[in-house]
Amino acid sequence: MKSRRAFIKLSALGLGAVGASASLSSSASAALPSGAATPSSIAPPKSDVAVWFTNGKQRFAAGAPIQWRPQTMLSSMAPSTTINSSSVTPTTDFIRLVPSNKFQDILGFGGCFSDASCDVIDKLRESLREQLLHELCHPSEMGLNVHRTCIGAADSASSLYSYDDGDVDQELKRFSIDHDRAYILPILRKVRAINPDVFLFSSPWSPPGWMKWNKSMLGGSMSRQYLASYAQYFLKFLQAYAEAGVPVQAVTTQNEIDTDQHGQMPACTWSQECESEFLTDHIGPLFEKTNTSTKIWILDHNFIYWGRVISQLDDPDVRQYVSGAAFHPYTGDPSMMSKVHAAHPETELHFTEGSTDYNDPHYQDDWAKWSATYTAVLNNWCRSAVAWNIATDEKGKPNIGPYPAGGILMINPGTQEIVRSGQYWALAHFSRAIRRGARRFESQSLAKNLSHVAVENPGGQKVLVMTNVGPARSVEVLQGTNSATISIEENSIATLVWN
Repeated sequence: MKSRRAFIKLSALGLGAVGASASLSSSASAALPSGAATPSSIAPPKSDVAVWFTNGKQRFAAGAPIQWRPQTMLSSMAPSTTINSSSVTPTTDFIRLVPSNKFQDILGFGGCFSDASCDVIDKLRESLREQLLHELCHPSEMGLNVHRTCIGAADSASSLYSYDDGDVDQELKRFSIDHDRAYILPILRKVRAINPDVFLFSSPWSPPGWMKWNKSMLGGSMSRQYLASYAQYFLKFLQAYAEAGVPVQAVTTQNEIDTDQHGQMPACTWSQECESEFLTDHIGPLFEKTNTSTKIWILDHNFIYWGRVISQLDDPDVRQYVSGAAFHPYTGDPSMMSKVHAAHPETELHFTEGSTDYNDPHYQDDWAKWSATYTAVLNNWCRSAVAWNIATDEKGKPNIGPYPAGGILMINPGTQEIVRSGQYWALAHFSRAIRRGARRFESQSLAKNLSHVAVENPGGQKVLVMTNVGPARSVEVLQGTNSATISIEENSIATLVWN
């Protein structure tokens, strides 16, 4: 069966064969070396543009700094002018930067500390586990700072569980997060210790089975008679996690809200009307009454459901309780999120899942695909970009159901080997350079198969991430009266940073 997470190529964005890869020239599967795996500092000399590359020969490797020089090609063009083929005839590939045209703030980047991820990380020897979490989360290293957790079992889990299993328990007398105390909460506490500014959001794959029509966490749909109990279930989860030292800043109402996954994994469908009732009559008022500041994000499903989001937010009774909408990439394309922003610019947009396949022959070198994906979601108003599993084992386990989801890391608990995926290297090009509170600004180009996104960090440092899925080329980066030239290989990423 084809995976529900089989990646949908972003053909509408003109990204071409984004999965094509050059062969690896060095192994990316060694255990962590001593010290940082990649440069711990990205501050360039003031007169230079610092550059980091990932391509067939190197992984997030520092290149020689490039220099700004005077240019006149587009220097007289007003910032409000959008380039097109009739306004300019380029003699080379170029990217024009317009820092004065600013857009959304960036919250950050990360992955999901699912039950499966925490299970395999916990099986690393302590020194290696500490080193890995430091590499992933410390601000001076990869700096991943927005992470997802699961409210009960997801498909990437070692067992099927909720926080209130058994017969009907509307008063939630059995509620307990004891399952998570073994290895999930200890790892999340360590992540928070490494980076106290981490932002956590949590998603349920299914309510307890007794709250659903089919009386099972596998597939099925929500039963309206238990909406009040389910709102209390969310509140108890947030309170219990906070008491355990892991405060959660946002929740989504349901992971992938419009599919039951054929009853093969934890899942639950919600009609739009049922979700809206839950928001307006139950969880929204309950959070308000209890002064719960945790944000509520809706949808947590594919781009193609953008119309549902707009329809729900058109209702002011829903909108008063909703701060964001969450999206996945498996059907539709990122431009659909811009429709939501146009209709409701006050609503935060977040990219909350993008899954690898551990069986994919390009698992270790599909960085260009993922970099193009993150570029596209940022250019369509997302404030964060989060991968699916942080880690699974070498067989995509632990897992409930038939879907071959992997992680940004593949960990062999027996050998202690850690393999970094192409998605890992793509994330690094964003998370190592882009700081929380950065503002995306306009970047323009007529070049084909070259994606790009530009931001300004707090303090004024600028970052440009470009992804080349076409042939090797030279690219002129134009900013005002200055220009810098960069050579970029096929199937590669370049991150440029300057003051």
